[in-house]
Amino acid sequence: MFQRLRDIGYQVAATNHAEAIVAHDFPEEIAELCGALESFRISAQDLIASGGGEAGSTQRLRRDLAAKGWHKHNFIQRATIDGIEREAISHEIDHVRRGRNGTVALEIEWNNKDPFFDRDLENFQRLHALSAISFGVVVTRGASLQEGMTDLVIAGLAAEGVDSEEGLAVFDMKERTARQREIVTRLMRTGLGYRAAFAKAFVADKFGTASTHWDKLQDRVRRGVGNPCPLILIGIGVERVTFDEPARQIEQGWLWPEDEA
Repeated sequence: MFQRLRDIGYQVAATNHAEAIVAHDFPEEIAELCGALESFRISAQDLIASGGGEAGSTQRLRRDLAAKGWHKHNFIQRATIDGIEREAISHEIDHVRRGRNGTVALEIEWNNKDPFFDRDLENFQRLHALSAISFGVVVTRGASLQEGMTDLVIAGLAAEGVDSEEGLAVFDMKERTARQREIVTRLMRTGLGYRAAFAKAFVADKFGTASTHWDKLQDRVRRGVGNPCPLILIGIGVERVTFDEPARQIEQGWLWPEDEA
């Protein structure tokens, strides 16, 4: 069921017979998920732009999933003794899809601190043990995207003709700190050009090894975090990055029209 995703650049892995469960009981729900991921693209603007919230690409994927019925849900687990509630625990999941044969829970970890993987997988484990979900899905940056991030940032700067700090305004980047500017200056003293120096510093700062990406997710799975909940793990590959113009992206269905502004 996931071969099409693999063909277009995604990594897909499964644990605890999740692919067999999906194929037998959840073909419609997974077809919805695969459809959203097939149309998903990341722009250079999404990679480089700053901001306190999620990247625009992640927001668009969330809206696409929500339109297909994958909504945020807060599972409440209550402990009651002799009719008196003693404890209530909540498990908030960003995307929950209730199907005819069960419930799917999905989390997107585009760029968080890597301990968020522990939270997600442990939530899946508890909810599966309570028969609240049939399996869990995690979508994150794939290995090829993580490894290629510096080159992608350089390419994004080049595509916009940016070769100085002042040129970063094209990405709606907030004012950079003195520390950030100094790091780039030091790297340029070693012989790097501006684009390479900026990209190296920017990626280390924003997409470092301690953030959520494929290798960190695999570390948890190898240690058994989340067991025995069946899991589908999806890594976004470097192939999903595009430098096309916004109008072309809208034509292809990659952007929602309101995102152009």
